[in-house]
Amino acid sequence: MNPFTLGSLAIYFALMLGIGVYAWRKTVKDSSGYLLAGRSLTPSVAALSAGASDMSGWLLLGLPGALFASGLVEAWIAIGLTVGAALNWIIVAPRLREQTERLGDALTIPQFLANRFPDSGTLLRVISAVIIVGFFTVYTASGMVGGGKLFATAFAGVLPDTGLSDYMLGIFITAGIVLVYTMIGGFLAVSLTDFVQGMIMMVALVVMPLVIFFGSETAVQLSAVPQDGFLSLTQGATLISIISAVTWGLGYFGQPHIIVRFMAIDKVENVPTAGWICMIWMVISLAGAVIVGLSGRAYAQANGLVVEDPETIFIILANLLFHPAVTGFLYAALLAAIMSTISSQLLVSSSSLTEDFYRLFLRRNASEAEAVNIGRLSVALVAAAGMVIAADPESEVLGLVSNAWAGFGAAFGPLILLALTWNRMTGAGAIAGLVTGAGVVAGWIALGWNKALPSALGGGPGLYEIVPGFAASLLAIVLVSGMTGTMREGAKA
Repeated sequence: MNPFTLGSLAIYFALMLGIGVYAWRKTVKDSSGYLLAGRSLTPSVAALSAGASDMSGWLLLGLPGALFASGLVEAWIAIGLTVGAALNWIIVAPRLREQTERLGDALTIPQFLANRFPDSGTLLRVISAVIIVGFFTVYTASGMVGGGKLFATAFAGVLPDTGLSDYMLGIFITAGIVLVYTMIGGFLAVSLTDFVQGMIMMVALVVMPLVIFFGSETAVQLSAVPQDGFLSLTQGATLISIISAVTWGLGYFGQPHIIVRFMAIDKVENVPTAGWICMIWMVISLAGAVIVGLSGRAYAQANGLVVEDPETIFIILANLLFHPAVTGFLYAALLAAIMSTISSQLLVSSSSLTEDFYRLFLRRNASEAEAVNIGRLSVALVAAAGMVIAADPESEVLGLVSNAWAGFGAAFGPLILLALTWNRMTGAGAIAGLVTGAGVVAGWIALGWNKALPSALGGGPGLYEIVPGFAASLLAIVLVSGMTGTMREGAKA
């Protein structure tokens, strides 16, 4: 491994650990400080933290890989995500920031739901916490798969002999760095590292396409790809496949690791500013990822390059086209995408385990110091479970992300939207929505209907599981809220 590449990575790792130490010294040593940074995030930090924790390794691995393999038709995912994120900032962000503080100063999404529906508070906290920890363990695993693929592809044969494969050693290194700064620095460390990581990701996704298109020795044209329809948004697409791609945007309303950033912004008045910053960053980053996938295919076609795993095209191009010091920076960008999401997911899972299990059932009177230590232990436990799931090197980053994204989007999306905007919603309706959304998604995946629809449903390509899950959850909330609301009014009469 070139010393310049190692030097760039070493600087990146040192910076992340340094931020963790800074946050540890600055953060108030109580639950509010550790889990929500005392609601003190500036608009720019909140914006890039939301964006970076959202995108994860799929932005530099899964999305470019999908476009490399199938062409521009895969960009429908990016289009759906952009629309969904914008609506999330407009509808959810200001209301969630205001209501979580006003209704009992909630530190977690389950706490907010319990405060919003006190008649079903305990059950809501338990069910939502179980869903959060369960799906986030899978989601965390997807990030670790990305880290393993980076080390297995970029550092093959040069890592020290530890008895582990390069893939597993990559998982251990990625998880280890994340664990250190997340455990010691809490939410502030995660948010500040997200800010830095977000900037690194965006710069990398701008630089790589420019080098591919305009580099004197590497310049290629997209016309180098002879595949018919490669640059078409509709070639080979069906109505079902376009709906499945665009409806990724529905998932935003129910992603705890993203919407918790809204809760931590310093002032409600700063939410619009944060939203604009995040959306500009997101459009640039998604466009860059799309172009990396398309231009990477053109480069491979023009140079006879064989790419066995399309999800590694970013890594391959980083190694081929750049000075080793820049290559290290690009590897750091990929690690930034992976680590920013893992750290956010670990902390949200930890907060649920601490506030919605430990303090709710085991130690109601636990001191603030004890709660923070339990939070740190919970971070380590969820990380360990994610590493077990990620141990399979055949795992696909985009596949794992899509399953977890759909689970959260269907379980929490309609619930959060209606809890913030519909006064007639009841606690029983909230529970029905949670269980129905998560259950339909899990069942849809288990039956394989996300890959191919059965003849009873018309056959053909599969429908993304978030569509039936979101619709079923929304219907369950409305119907059960209507029935229980009517019963309550009748009892009062």
